[in-house]
Amino acid sequence: MRYDRRMIWIVGIGWLVLIVFTHWLHDNPRDECEAGLVYRGMQLYSAIMHRPRVTGREFLPKGKNPGPLIVVANHTAGIDPILVQSATKFEVRWMMGAEMAPASFDWFWKWAGVILVDREKNDRTSVRTAIRHVEDGGVLGIFPEGAIERPPEKLLPFMAGVGLIVKKTGARVLPVIIRDTPRSEDAMASFTMRSRSRIEFMPVVEYAGQGMSAEEIAKDLEARFAGWTGWGRNAEVTK
Repeated sequence: MRYDRRMIWIVGIGWLVLIVFTHWLHDNPRDECEAGLVYRGMQLYSAIMHRPRVTGREFLPKGKNPGPLIVVANHTAGIDPILVQSATKFEVRWMMGAEMAPASFDWFWKWAGVILVDREKNDRTSVRTAIRHVEDGGVLGIFPEGAIERPPEKLLPFMAGVGLIVKKTGARVLPVIIRDTPRSEDAMASFTMRSRSRIEFMPVVEYAGQGMSAEEIAKDLEARFAGWTGWGRNAEVTK
């Protein structure tokens, strides 16, 4: 009898743990277990490898569907999208240079909804896809510098494309400052290097109705980032 009671307790606790784990796994931007494995995996990876210090959470829009919204971040390393996504409860669909996306991971880029941009051409298709995603109520992630900051803590010019998407959609902009990520000449090398990274969410900016051109919006965002970070500028873009 004592053995039977012990087994009942073990089974009961096991089921309780399974229920809690399943709920925790299912609590992700897509409300799917498969997405939960990826989302929680990114959070675990970020916590172990980069120990991100996150500030400005009070500026994050509430809920899992806060769109239309455009997340604009400076670009420091290949891990930047993972760090930002790990700190948010909503899914960010990122724009990414096609040359940075190994063909062997095509299945993942498609699953994650990454919008690949051919930077060697005037890629209007990717811009239209991005605009459509935002207009449909989605959250879009953009690195307006178009390349990783080298040397570190020197902002590259913000491309007018970010201003165009903001102007066309009228969406709010959530600026994100990324600091102290691994320093490497190879963007992918940052995935295997440890750091004590910092993610700073800044107050949401609204450009709708201000009558600014795409170029003016891009320049305004660049000036805001320069003011927030105190960093200098680097006019030379290196891939």
